[in-house]
Amino acid sequence: MDPVRIGVQAAAPIQEVPAPASGAEGNRSQDGGFLDQLKGAIAQANDVQLQASHAVDELMTGKTQNIHQAMVALQQADISFQLMMQVRNKLVGAYEEIQRMQI
Repeated sequence: MDPVRIGVQAAAPIQEVPAPASGAEGNRSQDGGFLDQLKGAIAQANDVQLQASHAVDELMTGKTQNIHQAMVALQQADISFQLMMQVRNKLVGAYEEIQRMQI
């Protein structure tokens, strides 16, 4: 074996990238734009928060004795809130970086 060729693999062939569609709709995917995806994620996080609040209310009023379900709902709400805060932080960081760009 040639010591120079050890570990060298053949490169994959280059694939052609399709040209983007023209017009305003060319930048949107079939699932909607970025704003639609963001609104959906915020609405979903809000729904999780409301479900957790409802589970705690039912536990406090005695309508249910299932503390496990309430704790799981609270943890899901906490994780979804933390995720949304991280997304917000990334968006703010990107906005600040764009503001620092020189024209």
